[in-house]
Amino acid sequence: MLIQFYVKRPVFRQVVFTVSYQILTSNYCNGSKFDYESTRYRKKPPSDKSDRILRSNSQVFDFNSWDHVQWDEEQEQQARKLVENNSVLQIDKNLIQTLNEDVAKNWDAFYNVHQNRFFKDRHWLFTEFTEIIEPLSSTKTDTCSTKNILEIGCGVGNSVFPIVEHCKNDNVFVYGCDFSENAVNILKEHEEYKPDRCHAFVCDVTSEDWNPPFAPESLDIVLLIFVLDAINPNKMQHVINQVYKYLKPGGMVLFRDYGRYDLVQLRFKKGRCLQDNFYARGDGTLVYFFTREEVKTMFESAGFVEKQNLIDRRLQVNRGKQIKMYRVWIQAKYMKPLS
Repeated sequence: MLIQFYVKRPVFRQVVFTVSYQILTSNYCNGSKFDYESTRYRKKPPSDKSDRILRSNSQVFDFNSWDHVQWDEEQEQQARKLVENNSVLQIDKNLIQTLNEDVAKNWDAFYNVHQNRFFKDRHWLFTEFTEIIEPLSSTKTDTCSTKNILEIGCGVGNSVFPIVEHCKNDNVFVYGCDFSENAVNILKEHEEYKPDRCHAFVCDVTSEDWNPPFAPESLDIVLLIFVLDAINPNKMQHVINQVYKYLKPGGMVLFRDYGRYDLVQLRFKKGRCLQDNFYARGDGTLVYFFTREEVKTMFESAGFVEKQNLIDRRLQVNRGKQIKMYRVWIQAKYMKPLS
């Protein structure tokens, strides 16, 4: 399917980009009239079809999102070609060094602009990661009844506050750390920030020493939710090794991040690539796109035991514009052995 994108340049002329490709976005253009009003309130299937599996292409615009979408070989090849194309021209080496050195600075600038308005609260955590709300296992080697949770890359608290709220009657304490001092300050100004329930601090997790407000082997859960992708691939293993150091035996890492050929990766233009599958956005923040095998290798190299490692492929649709958008995420759970 050929899709045309009209982009307005500063000189007010329209340039037409034609993309022979239906993975990035795909318009439903069979000439039939689409009854948007009949579906505008249907964000998910009814309770008797709650699995959100697309069983017929005729239903694709009935709802906003479909789970466990299968790609065929043609889609894989098209995505691979797009990535090869947008990776041909890489960023200048001097700029790459600057981007890697200015990670905290660029995230500070991001939060200075967006404040707490950019990301939505992650209430979906309790569906995907039930470990957050489950009681502590009796097999743990410690006798402390407090569940200690750390989120790395906590931002302005879009995970921290839903956890604190959801677990308000439980003995749960949430730590949150972030590169950005601006983000941490915004989090601390939130009306729900209570020092007896949570503690936020600035930390460059790529540094040799974290100096955190907790001891080694004191955490029950560590959240890595769309954060490892923002770190230079050469430093990812160090971060995971540090996580292993601070988790209790039996503790869990809950991981979710961008997968290879996600819509975000396919949208990058030439000249934004630092190295294979690692890009710089226009605001200077960085993003990497993982495979299951890469995630498995990093965590098992640190000593973790794999409990889950899956590709979450979803089809998100804009029913008004009749556009299809394919998302790819990696979701994984790893445990630190009891002995």
